[in-house]
Amino acid sequence: MACVADRADSIDTDKLSYEIFSILESKFLFGYDDPKLWLPKPIPEPKNGVGEAEIHAIKNQRGKIRILSVDGGGGGGMRGVILGKALSYLEAALRSKSGDPNARIADYFDVAAGTGVGGIFTAMLFAASDQSHSRPIFRADDTWRFLAAEGSKFRRPRRRKIGLLKRVFGRSASAGASSAGLERAMKEAFKDRKTGRSLTLKNTIKPVLIPCYDLASTAPFLFSRAAALESDSFDFNLWEVCLATSAEPGLFNPVRMESVDRKTRCVGVDGGLTMSNPTAAAITHVLHNKQEFPFVRGVEDILVLSLGAGGQLTESAFDYEQVRKWTAEDWARPLARISGEGSAELVDHAVAMAFGQCRSSNYVRIQANGSSFGRCGPHIDSDPSPSNIGLLTGIADETLKQKNVESVLFGGKRLGEQSNSEKLDWFAEQLVLEHQRRSCRIAPTVVLKQPISRPS
Repeated sequence: MACVADRADSIDTDKLSYEIFSILESKFLFGYDDPKLWLPKPIPEPKNGVGEAEIHAIKNQRGKIRILSVDGGGGGGMRGVILGKALSYLEAALRSKSGDPNARIADYFDVAAGTGVGGIFTAMLFAASDQSHSRPIFRADDTWRFLAAEGSKFRRPRRRKIGLLKRVFGRSASAGASSAGLERAMKEAFKDRKTGRSLTLKNTIKPVLIPCYDLASTAPFLFSRAAALESDSFDFNLWEVCLATSAEPGLFNPVRMESVDRKTRCVGVDGGLTMSNPTAAAITHVLHNKQEFPFVRGVEDILVLSLGAGGQLTESAFDYEQVRKWTAEDWARPLARISGEGSAELVDHAVAMAFGQCRSSNYVRIQANGSSFGRCGPHIDSDPSPSNIGLLTGIADETLKQKNVESVLFGGKRLGEQSNSEKLDWFAEQLVLEHQRRSCRIAPTVVLKQPISRPS
């Protein structure tokens, strides 16, 4: 028995030594000069039935990094209503589980990534006024309501048939008009309420990742708060970032943009073309960002919530005989949609497999299945009318009641035992629990970079 006890004490000592050396490593290798960023927090007295043994165990934990990933909303963007309703449900669950009526999604996630409409929602949930830089400007319920109010600016205009390449990547007079309307809406949404100044990536509370495709460099471009804090050459106005990630070819003009110091230029179009599901990018960012997440070893130290707007095709299934008659022009729109949704599904499956045995506890994917769209017309993604908004909110409510779909290791997918709403409730509990435990740990789980005031 004495040997067993000695061995247990040795394990605890090893854990403590690891944490101490990790703190020193962070201090000297990653440049944490502010003592407040790395000194241990005081350990509160045991309460609410929590014993000394549990407090001792919590003190030595590394903790889990919490990631939120939001897909694009499909062609025309209106399917984003489903994403916004899921975010609204999650924020309500966080308020209920935490007992804090002012709880926001940004309080309970460490990293957020979004593409297309999901990128706009990500910016809305994590952007804060540069006067306070503490509370996000928008609540989760504002996301889908914003889309419902501004939906006409996402609408695909009617126009004559044009060539395939011009149809996919070209511009038109009507597209320019739509861009102008959406630009005004974005500028108004992402400005400081007191000064009227445009908010930038630096004005987000937590790390955010929002992709687009850069036509100038012919490569994906990932807007990142971490990069913006390193250099003004990677800091961009949030309203331009949101335009770029949602600039669907043929609907909006490409977005010409410059960093705040005008040293970096980008001609951005739809992020869904290159990263329709940004979950993998967010996970990679955490695993390799040892400056802000010093103790992450692998996916077992990460909690991920990934939201999709529906992996199945939203219109009726393709008729084989009809498809045989399609020309290259007829394939332009379906081809982009198939590519985006297929890519999102592959990322979901690959991420689930990467989590291995902890995929059910550390990775949750929420999205509508194909049956939700059976009664929808062909223009559900681009119709901003009140009747279509009502239809989409109904689909969102139905999605929350559906059984959650889980990936099976080397076995495709299966229906889980819990509904999507039950899964979100469970995930909210895990977020709140992690939030509470951080005040008990010896070492910080997250050490976020903060903006540094530079002389103008």
